[in-house]
Amino acid sequence: MQRTLSLALAVTAVAAATAMPGVSVAATPDTVRWGPCPEKIAAPRLECSTLEVPLDYRHPEGRQIEIAISRLQSEKPAQRRGVLFTNPGGPGVTALGWPAVLAASGLPQKVLDSYDVIGFDPRGVGRSTPVACDLTPEQQARGNFPRYAHTAADVAREAGNARAIADKCATTRTAWMLPHTTTANTARDMDRIRSALGEPKLSYLGSSYGSYLGAVYTTMFPKRGDRVVLDSNLGPGGYDVTAMRLFARGMEDRFPDFAAFAAAHPQYGLGTTPEQVTAKFFDLAERLEATPVEGVDGTLFRGLTFDRLYSDALMPELAETWQALDTGRPLPTDPPSADMDNFMAARFSVVCGDTRWPGTIREYQRNVAVDRLEYPMLGGSTASIGPCAFWPAERVEPPVRIGDRGPSNVLMVQNERDPGTPLAGAQELRRAFGKRATMVTADQGGHGVYPFGPNTCANDTVTAFLTAGERPSRDLACAAEPSK
Repeated sequence: MQRTLSLALAVTAVAAATAMPGVSVAATPDTVRWGPCPEKIAAPRLECSTLEVPLDYRHPEGRQIEIAISRLQSEKPAQRRGVLFTNPGGPGVTALGWPAVLAASGLPQKVLDSYDVIGFDPRGVGRSTPVACDLTPEQQARGNFPRYAHTAADVAREAGNARAIADKCATTRTAWMLPHTTTANTARDMDRIRSALGEPKLSYLGSSYGSYLGAVYTTMFPKRGDRVVLDSNLGPGGYDVTAMRLFARGMEDRFPDFAAFAAAHPQYGLGTTPEQVTAKFFDLAERLEATPVEGVDGTLFRGLTFDRLYSDALMPELAETWQALDTGRPLPTDPPSADMDNFMAARFSVVCGDTRWPGTIREYQRNVAVDRLEYPMLGGSTASIGPCAFWPAERVEPPVRIGDRGPSNVLMVQNERDPGTPLAGAQELRRAFGKRATMVTADQGGHGVYPFGPNTCANDTVTAFLTAGERPSRDLACAAEPSK
């Protein structure tokens, strides 16, 4: 079983700045030359290219970096409205193949006809100019969450690991990119791509961390956004310390869905009531803390459980994993992860660089003491200390402040029981947007609504907005729908 978490690691982020807003107009139309995509992401009709952008937009003629971009072109020119930029989340996640993934996963044909769907690897990621931290396999295996802290002393011990990772990232061959690998600069890169494509405006579909990237773009470039869809939303502070702590609340919001599933399938032996399944969680966490099984300790058990709560389709796999850990059977095997060092390096660069994190061990100890009691499943981990506490102090600009200035062209869509970007954070972003946004909530669990989720009310609302500009006049609550 792969000892790193993929989906949960790729959960969301946010930030940026208004100090240098829309200064990304230098790219000119027809500078993009489309060609075949790299073999690993090649898909029917998907084309790829690259574009040079400034490392530092304060010095646009200075050092340049490369952004890898992709396009799934509309086959109905008469119906084409423009370009639809996409982002699946992260930060740190490659998105070059995302247009093809969306098309293969149910993005309605009406949307595909209406837009050239655009993907790109954000700066620092994948086939764009990448960042690295040169982390050891052990550091990579630690993943997204700090070790679960049962005491203040546990937090103090974890600080050494956090500092070691931060020091490595700050001294690698790509450390020169750290101050500039931010959400604000990725938004500026998006605007450069838009300009290079010759488009006066762009529409947008972003989920998880991509919700924050879209919120930052439409804040920095309010007149250049057309129809903006934000799915599975971070709060207005992005992937900051508040968002990290909210994972624990998201776990508690979502876990009852799994407890009900496991109780309804007694063949897994995890309990016949949701209460028994919940008790089994804490029993396994305690046992694995004392005696790990096949490398799975209490922290990794909590993390992989959180990870598999992202989708109802993963619940059988999660139940099998619990059963194997409980009975000593071989664990299910995960496919190998992609470049974990690049993923983690890019993630840390954005998360730690976008906003300032608490810098004292004592503050994390206080947070852990609160969250461990309020959200015992995950709070002792997500409130604890990570590399951002020791990140280099240089910040090029302050975070972007999401507000209500700009056109009313944002549609937010959100599951009620989302573990990665909980409803509480989405509601904060909705309040920050004010009259700019309308929000659709779906009575379902999991991370990601459109187009993957089964709620037709929510899905149809997004499709109508993207294709016809029809948006609910007020916030809309979509009722639960029976499984098909």
